[in-house]
Amino acid sequence: MTKLTWDCQENATYGECVLIHKEKGQIKKKVKDKECQCTFQDCSLHGGVTLTVEVNINQRRISETLVYPNPGGEGTAAQNFSCLIYDVDFMNCTWAKGQAAPNDVQYFLYIRDSKKKIERECPRYLKDSGTHVGCHLQDLSGLTSYSYFLVNGTSQETGIQFFDSVLLLKEIEQYNPPNNITVYCNESHCFIRWEKPRTRKTQSIREFQYQLDIQRQSNTGSSRNQLIVVSGDSGNKYSFPRLGFRAKHTVKIRTADARKARWGAWSQPAEFGSAEPESSLVHIYLLVVLGTLVCGLTVSCLFKRFLGTHRLFPPIPRIKDKLNDNPQIDHQILWEKFTHDVGKGDKEEVLAVEEVTEAPANA
Repeated sequence: MTKLTWDCQENATYGECVLIHKEKGQIKKKVKDKECQCTFQDCSLHGGVTLTVEVNINQRRISETLVYPNPGGEGTAAQNFSCLIYDVDFMNCTWAKGQAAPNDVQYFLYIRDSKKKIERECPRYLKDSGTHVGCHLQDLSGLTSYSYFLVNGTSQETGIQFFDSVLLLKEIEQYNPPNNITVYCNESHCFIRWEKPRTRKTQSIREFQYQLDIQRQSNTGSSRNQLIVVSGDSGNKYSFPRLGFRAKHTVKIRTADARKARWGAWSQPAEFGSAEPESSLVHIYLLVVLGTLVCGLTVSCLFKRFLGTHRLFPPIPRIKDKLNDNPQIDHQILWEKFTHDVGKGDKEEVLAVEEVTEAPANA
């Protein structure tokens, strides 16, 4: 919390306090009677803020302003600050050395709970060439929803600016994979069920979302990948049709906050189905190929047999009717050329004809 106080006047009446933030703008608070202070919720102050108080004294409005700067050399504060909670009970915070920070700079992290006002220094620093650039915490029991993080710095050469941030722990928590993943398949569908992971605070099922990675394994080692997002209010279950044969499948699941796609780690693959259906499918393919070959050979044999029968019993020739078959010939005599039949024993008989002239009667 940020508290602004001032010396009270006896005749002071209603007034208000104003905090001017570079990012959030004006934050106003009313001053209660006979109270000479204003309290603001925690907010980052490393960018500098301006505080103003206004009161009425003897029907006169009096205003006073206080500028709260960030002392130290520009660019010496820690930068790229971030924190991540993982495995429910652990947190890592990291930052980088300021661009203008001297070589002997040293940073220190302090964490204060917003409600209980419990402040503690980092118990275990992560170092880079001797400079603190991170912090590892194994006990988060003293932290609640909001926490205030302050990184101070020291140096013998120059003043070091501070960096501060207010974080909602729920937003920096990375969820574990779901628990107890089971798969049941019948003849038509496969049903995948799981339990929501353990988190720091109890949350409703609607605050979760899950991503399923379903892969169908094949004998060649390749697989088909499907990424499916399931909302938390689906009852922590998913079913999909079991098309084709009972091939071997694997499924992995990871979790994220429904409002932020900060996905956690994948679960261990859960296997279901078997590799036998793939071999049965190969057998069917082989049977189809063999059946096609047998049918082809049968048709080929029948065709060859038909050709052989056709050669043994040729068709009877038809007498050609040249007069009727050729419509272009009209009233023409056709001469056929007859040839001597070779091999026949009969010979043609030649008849000699002698011309006899009748003698005259008076001879």
